[in-house]
Amino acid sequence: MSRPVVSDAGPLMALAKLNLLHLLKQLYGRVWFPRSVYEEAVLKGIQWGFEDAHTLHLFLTQEGWQPTEVNDLPETLASLHLDRGEQESIALAIALNALLLIDEERGREAARQQGLKVRGTLGVLVQAYRSGVITADQLRFYFRQIEERTDIWISPTLCRRLLKEVLG
Repeated sequence: MSRPVVSDAGPLMALAKLNLLHLLKQLYGRVWFPRSVYEEAVLKGIQWGFEDAHTLHLFLTQEGWQPTEVNDLPETLASLHLDRGEQESIALAIALNALLLIDEERGREAARQQGLKVRGTLGVLVQAYRSGVITADQLRFYFRQIEERTDIWISPTLCRRLLKEVLG
């Protein structure tokens, strides 16, 4: 994919929990993320004992993907009620003219208002299916896992609706 891809913490953590981080490399080649996202998803996650943080750290180290410093937040982002990772992810995506991977609805709306194209964890899985990277059975399985897990905060209703749209 020629367009850069930036990720907020949510999709990185969800894909780590599902052991599907390799899809990011297969679909996008490389994913950019701001330092605040790394601190949230990896450093604090490891500190709090979350297994997905260790998985994410190992994957990022293996791929050589490093966090990017975001020094300038546009005024419009600084005033929004978003966490630092969401603000910096949006700012980095603007700077790189990138697709933004983000799950949190307020962050998605703010990104769209900035003219960004957004995709969430479910969208990554759908893209993997449509690209032939995963099968329909795998897509159903991963959506079902997301629905049933209490540590992935994606609406089960959204999972069922999107799966029906994609697979019929």
